[in-house]
Amino acid sequence: MSKVQRFEDLKVWQSSRVLCKMIHGFTLNPEFCKDFKLISQIKSSSGSVMDNIAEGYERDGNKEFIQFLSISKGSCGECRSQLYRALDNGYISEAEFKKASEMAIEISKMLSGFMDYLHESELKGKKFK
Repeated sequence: MSKVQRFEDLKVWQSSRVLCKMIHGFTLNPEFCKDFKLISQIKSSSGSVMDNIAEGYERDGNKEFIQFLSISKGSCGECRSQLYRALDNGYISEAEFKKASEMAIEISKMLSGFMDYLHESELKGKKFK
């Protein structure tokens, strides 16, 4: 296992970036393009997943990192809910919904596992060395 030296090395951040790009692609659909509010909301929530992982990592302390991972997990749930709205409004196909929703669920599980690991870790972050 390679050592994590920056947030870009985190698998959960990499996966959330893929989800964010996937969501952006969905919003380019001509039908989706008309719903400015949902576009703004779903882009914001999907971006928040990856952004909060990055911000928490850069804080250098486990307590703050866990807090930001929790916010990221909440944004992931928000994004999944918005995917349902996109599906229900006919903006994305069932296959697109399934792929993105399954990815969001996997990211949420990764975030939970990561938070559990940090809670139990003896390492408390660079601030506390």
